[in-house]
Amino acid sequence: MDHGLDELIARARRMDADALETLVERYGRRVFGLLRKLTASLEEAEDLTQETFLRMTRTIADYDHTGRFEAWLFRIAANLARDSARRKRRRGPTQSLNGTAPAGEPGAFEFADERAEQPGVTLDRAEARERLNEQLARLPELDREILTLRHFGELSFREIAELLGVPLGTALARGHRALQRMKAAFGLEPAEK
Repeated sequence: MDHGLDELIARARRMDADALETLVERYGRRVFGLLRKLTASLEEAEDLTQETFLRMTRTIADYDHTGRFEAWLFRIAANLARDSARRKRRRGPTQSLNGTAPAGEPGAFEFADERAEQPGVTLDRAEARERLNEQLARLPELDREILTLRHFGELSFREIAELLGVPLGTALARGHRALQRMKAAFGLEPAEK
């Protein structure tokens, strides 16, 4: 157990502004990356990241810390993304959700260190990100969520099953199948039948 995190959460539960800010700094990039993959929209991911940390701040006093803070925080983010997707479906298609970033929009993980690289390297990474986003968008919604939570959110399959309310076996099977489809799309493995 991370005793530094334990102390940080204890302080945050007392609404210590420095502790809350430290939690945002520590987890902000990963929460944003997860939401960027779940929403396929930079603007929406930014909005939902802010909402995730606002909700964290409002509810952390009720959080029972048992060493699973990250899963709790990612559950908040994933639930917000799911609620947002449901609202969009009810309103009808108002924008393209093809999983790719519009031209000129930075990708999910394009940070200063990437921009400082050679122009060709940055372009290759941008193209790879775009292709990855396109392939993710082709997966069924549940498969995409499982794969995103596993590989971008770094949650265990048990945490994913709990978060999504599906049996562990379902999360494992769908995650495996989604990963195989992604590998096949990139020519890394033959597609499963």
